Amino acid sequence: MEQHEFEQCVEQMRLGNQDGLKKVYENYLGYIYTIIFGILGNKENAEDVTSDFFIRLWNSASSYQKGNSHRAWLATIARNMALDFLRKHRREIPMEEDIQEADASQNVEKTVVGEVTVMEALKHLKENERCIVDMKVLGEMTFQEISEVLSIPLGTVTWRYQNAMKKLRRYGYE
Repeated sequence: MEQHEFEQCVEQMRLGNQDGLKKVYENYLGYIYTIIFGILGNKENAEDVTSDFFIRLWNSASSYQKGNSHRAWLATIARNMALDFLRKHRREIPMEEDIQEADASQNVEKTVVGEVTVMEALKHLKENERCIVDMKVLGEMTFQEISEVLSIPLGTVTWRYQNAMKKLRRYGYE
């Protein structure tokens, strides 16, 4: 979705027209879910927070300032909501999910093994590196957008990303 299309959708939301929210939802559901899942690491919680995200987006449409990067704005809201969820539920979230089921099909097993492998690889990274890798790779954000979302210099973002990639290569992940 282009910047001007997004701004039109926000204007529709400000006027109480749900079509604007529907269009944003259709275009950014995967993007928002990826950011939130990257922080929470739990499918069910990520789905819940993603649902809450679109409610918050509807309620906060008037706070969007035209001309700003809409992807960075959306990512900031999603990231903050995921971090708030972690703070509120830190003690309730199990460290490892029981992901084995008696009658799991091979496709489910492959998916689970793939997710576990990625999660294991990301454990080798520092929190700030993992966040940048999540936003870049899973969230498909540019370094500039990541810089804006995290409020850190562009050079720091690229440096941390490069260091994270070097670490992952050392551990055999690419």
